[in-house]
Amino acid sequence: MHLTTNALVLREVNYKESDKILTLLTEKEGKLTVSARGCRKKGSPIAAACQLLAWAEFTLYEFNGLWSVKETSSERLFDGLRGDLEKVALASYFMEVTEALAEEDRPEPGLLTMTLNCLHALDKLNVPLIQVKTAFEWRSISLAGYEPQLEQCGVCARPEPQNPAIHLGEGVVHCAACRDKLPEGVSMPLTTAALAALRHIVWGPRKRLLAFRLDQEGLERLSGASEAYLMTRLERGFRTLDFYKRLWPGK
Repeated sequence: MHLTTNALVLREVNYKESDKILTLLTEKEGKLTVSARGCRKKGSPIAAACQLLAWAEFTLYEFNGLWSVKETSSERLFDGLRGDLEKVALASYFMEVTEALAEEDRPEPGLLTMTLNCLHALDKLNVPLIQVKTAFEWRSISLAGYEPQLEQCGVCARPEPQNPAIHLGEGVVHCAACRDKLPEGVSMPLTTAALAALRHIVWGPRKRLLAFRLDQEGLERLSGASEAYLMTRLERGFRTLDFYKRLWPGK
């Protein structure tokens, strides 16, 4: 059986002397684990596409239930971010999160498109990295089925919560004064502008994901909440995020 599809390389692991095991997020089949035989040999025609962050057309063949790479045609390698260690570290975090959220053999068109858009932003756009990271975290976790309740205060139903905060465990925004009526757990404060930006990220059109502006305080609060909310909902951390933070402790 053969399959030709565009795919994003989420993970690469060296295998034997010249092979790799790749995790791909494909357009047609969702997340797949494939073998790329000989891709590490000098002059291999599939080498460029068989690297982390590559977006390429893959022709795969299946044998005994295992997929292997037959041919590739690179579409985009995001060369503009590969020379910047901070951007590479952040993009690697995006790949690890996407791999965690995607399910095997299930198409994830929204997650794939959003991830590609964020890689494009790192590659080509003059947008603060903290803004790209924040938007990626909120949109990806929402696409995975963990969208927070943002319409109103989760306690008093006020449309615009006063001194808003988000309860990480319950996944609801609330007024600061309503905090005692929610279960134990962590609530992280936002600003009114940060809540408006969060609604835009979660509900807005995908092509305008990054079309919001916040002052430094609002952006820092929204960023801290996005990271904490993602890890709370998935009940795990990410080694690539740890690496990113070791390089830039203030991020």
